[in-house]
Amino acid sequence: MKGVSSFAVVQVWQEAANKQDIEHLLAISADNIEIVGPRGSGYGHQLLRDWLGRAGLTLETLRVFGRGEVVVLAQRGVWRSIETGEVTGESDLASCFQVKNQHVVRFARYDELNAALEQAGLNFSDEILQN
Repeated sequence: MKGVSSFAVVQVWQEAANKQDIEHLLAISADNIEIVGPRGSGYGHQLLRDWLGRAGLTLETLRVFGRGEVVVLAQRGVWRSIETGEVTGESDLASCFQVKNQHVVRFARYDELNAALEQAGLNFSDEILQN
């Protein structure tokens, strides 16, 4: 994947997460990936595996912002019961990614796009327009 843009890596990562494809997700995540969410932060593949197994979350990307190694996605999140598949919640949120050497090294979820952009050092002029 040499020469692949940070956004392309994030797209593949997000697709693997939505499909619950943990092996693919781990393959494109740094061994010591930092995961930041409403309950705090932690590191590593085991935490990523645990999060994916319990979250029941799929994310639809609405807008993309990025510069260099940092990508922020404005998204619509849908949470489903792991047992029944029933929708248990929906919300607009934002995800911030940092990519190094074609691997996601940091994934952080925010309740608001502005907070994610601020943390990432990005602004609305960094939007990547999609076809």
